[in-house]
Amino acid sequence: MGKIIALANQKGGVGKTTTSMNLAASLATLEKKVLLIDADPQANSSSGLGIDPKEIDYTIYDILINKVDVREAIYTTDIEGLDIIPAHVDLVGAEIELLKQKGRERVLKEVLSPVTADYDYVLIDCSPSLGLITVNALTAAHSVAIPVQCEYFALEGISKLLNTIKIVKQKLNPTLEIEGFLLTMYDSRLRLANQIYDEVKRHFQDLVFKTIIPRNVKLSEAPSHGLPAILYDADSIGAKAHLALAKEVINKNKSE
Repeated sequence: MGKIIALANQKGGVGKTTTSMNLAASLATLEKKVLLIDADPQANSSSGLGIDPKEIDYTIYDILINKVDVREAIYTTDIEGLDIIPAHVDLVGAEIELLKQKGRERVLKEVLSPVTADYDYVLIDCSPSLGLITVNALTAAHSVAIPVQCEYFALEGISKLLNTIKIVKQKLNPTLEIEGFLLTMYDSRLRLANQIYDEVKRHFQDLVFKTIIPRNVKLSEAPSHGLPAILYDADSIGAKAHLALAKEVINKNKSE
């Protein structure tokens, strides 16, 4: 049975999509079978892995709203072992359309159930909001990984996300755990970045991943080529950091 990990933070620009794509690619490189679900209407995970919206028939929208079989919307990527369910801008409308559905918070969980056993890991790249699609992702997931940007307002909004996780746990998904807090866009030269790291570590202790994702030009460039960093430049510090993160995730889940 695949472990489903949602990557969520309603604050935009914290490296959620970068982490989703590169963690998925790194897990696949380590010979795990991985499904990445792009649940963000911006569809950056899809384009970042070379998916051309003009060349696909179905997206996450069609699964959630039009009841298309989930297998019809799974596409392969350039990395062996990594599949993706892409997104499209029309996912914006799905929030409103889901409101009419019975058991609307559990739709994603139900549609994924036939394929989760085919994968070691299912990663869900959530949109920067705490709307119904994100609630669906948290309801479907076994755990949630929270990227935190090493910047001044980093901890702002985390309490709101933790509150949402708590509500989802109480009402919809009692087994939901926090996979970990991941510090992203870290620049060791900045005193502020080190202060944020210390603060997050003090607050969340063992829930903070040991791996820290640095600011890295190659990480920023890779999506414009439709590639994860590990294919774009495997020797870059960004690619190596995500590989270390993938190993940490695998080791953590071995011991559970």
